[in-house]
Amino acid sequence: MTSVHDFSVKTAEGAELDLGKFAGQVLLIVNVASQCGFTPQYEALEKIQRDYAERGLQVLGFPCNQFGGQEPGSDVEIQQFCSTTYGVSFPVLAKIDVNGPETAPLYRHLRAEQPGTFGPEVGAMYEFLKASRPETIGTDEIKWNFTKFLVGRDGEVISRFESAEAPDDFRADIEKALAH
Repeated sequence: MTSVHDFSVKTAEGAELDLGKFAGQVLLIVNVASQCGFTPQYEALEKIQRDYAERGLQVLGFPCNQFGGQEPGSDVEIQQFCSTTYGVSFPVLAKIDVNGPETAPLYRHLRAEQPGTFGPEVGAMYEFLKASRPETIGTDEIKWNFTKFLVGRDGEVISRFESAEAPDDFRADIEKALAH
């Protein structure tokens, strides 16, 4: 059976990063963007990284420009933005696609393991997606920037949290994953 630990990804510097190196840690994998309404979640993600790192949590950010062109920068520019604007200490990796024909293999796996429901069919974000990306409603596609996947120490995908779910909203889920 495939787990997250079976994948390799590219760092912002172009090197291969074997996710097997994180075996035994809980991962929070997030598609990120620097010009999104959810970009301030970087601050909460960094706080979660700092709060739980000693207990074995690792946040991994994957820049993606597929949603409203909200991540137009180069990998170097993205690194600088994350460092200077939010003091991000967790890895922000190379820019990837999370949907479509060029979907990164890791994201194909994450989506298959936790297709997501988008949550309640109410609210501004749902209405926005219904109007602008109706083909994604009811599919496993990533709906927008800052979709988050919680991965257990064994590399199995535990949960998916959609963009509007702030990291503080699921601290109990992180605590539970860290307890195993």
